Amino acid sequence: MDTEGQLAERDRSRGSEKEREERSRSSRAPARAGEHSSAGRLPQWLAGGGRWRRGALLAAACAALVLLVSGFVLQPFLIPSGSMENTLRPGDRVLVNKLAYRFGDDPRRGDVVVFDGAGSFGEEEPSGNPVTGLLRKAAAAVGLAEPAESDYVKRVVGIGGDRVTCCDRRGRIEVNGRPVDERYLHPGDSPSRVPFDIVVPEGRLWVMGDHRDASRDSRDYLGAPGGGTVPVDKVIGRAAWIGWPFGRWSGVPGTDAFAGVPAAPGAISSDAPGGAHG
Repeated sequence: MDTEGQLAERDRSRGSEKEREERSRSSRAPARAGEHSSAGRLPQWLAGGGRWRRGALLAAACAALVLLVSGFVLQPFLIPSGSMENTLRPGDRVLVNKLAYRFGDDPRRGDVVVFDGAGSFGEEEPSGNPVTGLLRKAAAAVGLAEPAESDYVKRVVGIGGDRVTCCDRRGRIEVNGRPVDERYLHPGDSPSRVPFDIVVPEGRLWVMGDHRDASRDSRDYLGAPGGGTVPVDKVIGRAAWIGWPFGRWSGVPGTDAFAGVPAAPGAISSDAPGGAHG
């Protein structure tokens, strides 16, 4: 048996295997180094993009939440004029409780409400650029722009079935024959310089501004459809709080001016005394 030849062959085989293993290591080493290098760069880039995407998603979620809340629960409303002074002033941002009348409750005498006056205080929905209108509605929904031209804020003076007249011998408005002492009126204003006598249809409201000499309200639309009254289903909500400016943070004050007003003849309502929300 040629043992020397076998040993020599074995040595050559081992040498070849060792060379192949070393070549394999040397060929794998740059690849691993390259992998480490690219892995170090790629996650960093992805991490930056991930932070940007997370920020964008968070901003979108916050915007969606704000629009959802303002659409169904609590909507900021920018007061554009002085028609409700001194209760509300131009530039005030009030928070409108949109759930106030969603569960069977109806507006009461004395409530300050925001409503859509399209069809009762003016033309039907105003025409215009739909894209501009959509952007304006979105801005108004968060109190960054004036409300739509058809949106108004006024005080409820008469509800369905009430007879509202102006005025008694002392110049006071009467509701169902009872004079109302409107202490919330703007100083120097009379309750109304325009005489009227109206029975409010069921399901509608007679509304007036607190600054009577600077307010276009139900009195100005006596000849319009509905006789100046506003459908209850057009009420957006009750003005509940003044959220801006900071120095005016407070609830929108209620009134007991209608506490002694009797229910309208034939009316069946839990709001017969005419009390108002605080």
